[in-house]
Amino acid sequence: MREWVAVFRRGIAIDNPLTVLMIGLCATLAVSTKVEGALFMGLAVIFVLGMSSIIVSSIRSLVPEQVRIPVFIVIIASFVTVVDLTLKAFFPDIYLFLGVWIPLIVVNCIILGRAEAFSYHQPVRLAVADGLGMGLGFSVVIVALAAIRELFGSGEIVFLGMRLITFPEWYRPPGVLLLFPGAFIIFGFIIAIAKWYNMRTSGRLIQPDPHCTIKEGSR
Repeated sequence: MREWVAVFRRGIAIDNPLTVLMIGLCATLAVSTKVEGALFMGLAVIFVLGMSSIIVSSIRSLVPEQVRIPVFIVIIASFVTVVDLTLKAFFPDIYLFLGVWIPLIVVNCIILGRAEAFSYHQPVRLAVADGLGMGLGFSVVIVALAAIRELFGSGEIVFLGMRLITFPEWYRPPGVLLLFPGAFIIFGFIIAIAKWYNMRTSGRLIQPDPHCTIKEGSR
């Protein structure tokens, strides 16, 4: 249990895919102009990453190393298809907003990278912890980024047609926050806050059992 918690928490903070590993940034910056789009993208990544981690870890002894990458892509693409069709059927507005970024989850560095670096070499229970931790870590950052950009860049936050927060009429939102330069500036502050948090809490994180060393790259 200690190892599971350690792996899960590392995915959220210490090894966060966005603020630490710096992978999956293209989709993050592109869809983080609206909270609703960022939230659904985060949920999609959690689902695909969690399910693909389970399958990859479960069949790791059956998949030859020479064909592991094509196998990973097929597994990931199957779950991405489920997400794509679900959004198209039940959330058409979100589906149109996210556009090509949903199919591109198949080649997202977070998904494919964790399958190769972790799930393929670890038992299912730890693969699940890594998938959920990484997915949740991605979701927290992208939703926070989107909330700041949408609120201060447009003066309001709209979620599924409902206005959750609206600034007074005198507020003149700087449109640059909805553009890539604004996204990079805000993301830089988020990275700084995440680094400060990691430095303060890393010593208090539950560490893996020394008798059960987790090594990425060893089977």
